[in-house]
Amino acid sequence: MKRILLIYTGGTIGMFQNPQTGALENFDFNNVLLHIPELRQFNLHLASTTFEPPIDSSDMDPSQWSKLVRIISDNYDSFDGFVILHGTDTMAYTASALSFMLEGLSKPVILTGSQLPIGTLRTDGKENLITAIEIAAATHEDGTPRVPEVCILFHNKLMRGNRTTKSSADQFDAFKSFNYPLLARAAVEIEYNDEFILPYNPQAVLKPHFSMDSHMVIFSLFPGMQASLVEKMLNTPDLKGIILRSFGAGNAPQKKWLSDALSRATEAGKVIVNITQCTGGSVVMQRYETGIQLLSTGVISGHDSTVEASIAKLMFLFGLGLTPEEVRSKMNECIAGEITL
Repeated sequence: MKRILLIYTGGTIGMFQNPQTGALENFDFNNVLLHIPELRQFNLHLASTTFEPPIDSSDMDPSQWSKLVRIISDNYDSFDGFVILHGTDTMAYTASALSFMLEGLSKPVILTGSQLPIGTLRTDGKENLITAIEIAAATHEDGTPRVPEVCILFHNKLMRGNRTTKSSADQFDAFKSFNYPLLARAAVEIEYNDEFILPYNPQAVLKPHFSMDSHMVIFSLFPGMQASLVEKMLNTPDLKGIILRSFGAGNAPQKKWLSDALSRATEAGKVIVNITQCTGGSVVMQRYETGIQLLSTGVISGHDSTVEASIAKLMFLFGLGLTPEEVRSKMNECIAGEITL
């Protein structure tokens, strides 16, 4: 009998409508089998733990990521898979962070949530929860886990966590993986795309990391940027990393003040990572003169990374205590399936 641990952090999926009062109350996941008896058909042992108090996902931060890593690492040998119930707004950030913080992971960690509370009519939460649990318990014929990585399951789609972005505030199909194929699709059967799933490593040993350095900023280029404001941002005390969201394939305005400001920032030890503002595609700074200009300032490519994965990766690498040069080198490595090289 497979053992799955449900971790409820907060969010819409954990709300239940009181039939007497009509008020929304927190769902007790210790009694999940009473409310969703279909789960008994899996013949699984389900246990649960809840953040006290549950938090809205807009309040998620690195300290809460560390809390999740602690829960998973403390229970790692006792369970075959983990399902994290999470609000949708920052789910992709959490999934990205966990993909780096859970080094050596060889068991499924599936994040899911919902757009409607699990205790309301037409909820998407019930189906998302059932499917996430089924995937967390799924194995190959030899008994090894089918999906030994951090994923997001939403609206019948299984996506690599650090390749996923929330794309809609009000549709059930709320998440997209623009630059990487789906890992699985749940229809009448769950159809796995095994060639895109990280391979199971029987020798892997979980090495949890708990420290993330959040001295970072995300900055989007736009027409009409003011030099004084950009320079103040780049000169912020204690700033270590910048995610620069550029145009197209990694292009920026050919303004001397911008090049000079970026050059001074990199010379001061700040790591600047260039990712595209487009939903899909990759940064290729060598393609146009406007991108080559960025290369000359010391800006490095974020390749086809999502904004969520790129900021989480920077926070993780600086959290390891690496030097700026070491961080620059590691940002150009794929360490958890987050970029295509």
